[in-house]
Amino acid sequence: MVKLNKIYTRTGDDGTTGLVDGSRRAKHDLRLEAIGEVDELNSMVGFAALALEAERATALRRIQNDLFDLGADLATPLGDVGGADFTPSEMVLRVVAAQPERLEAEIDALNAGLPPLTSFILPGGSEGAARVHLARAIARRAERAATALAASEPVNPAALAYLNRLSDYFFVLARAINAGGDPLWVPGGSR
Repeated sequence: MVKLNKIYTRTGDDGTTGLVDGSRRAKHDLRLEAIGEVDELNSMVGFAALALEAERATALRRIQNDLFDLGADLATPLGDVGGADFTPSEMVLRVVAAQPERLEAEIDALNAGLPPLTSFILPGGSEGAARVHLARAIARRAERAATALAASEPVNPAALAYLNRLSDYFFVLARAINAGGDPLWVPGGSR
């Protein structure tokens, strides 16, 4: 259980922040960049949920919880506390394969009722869909930050898969919110 009595610690005044394993990294470190992008994504998901009906807002709150799991995973590099692999334990929280798999099932269920795409769509349509499209774009940025980190040190493959599926989920969710009435791209339409 997390218990925070004091919000500021002053330990980051030197431009570093602590990770789960007790190590400290520069706040501009690739690992912290990925964690920050996931945090921004989580905030946008919360904002998107405000514009959605209860069932979809509940689904987004579950995703917010997953994103906290993902942030904890990223904040736990392999090592003494993180273990030799990405297996979760009582002391180490990791994204597991079931989480991106659940997103795949939800994508398939949402997509089943939608007409096939005949054009690229413009991000928008309704307020809820526009917010979800913004979450999709931020999810892609978070994925880019996580894959940049993965190019330099180990990152949980399930966490990377989750971010990749999440942007797909948001795309299909936005289409479902618009009930197939997505604004379509008209190539050269403004010339």
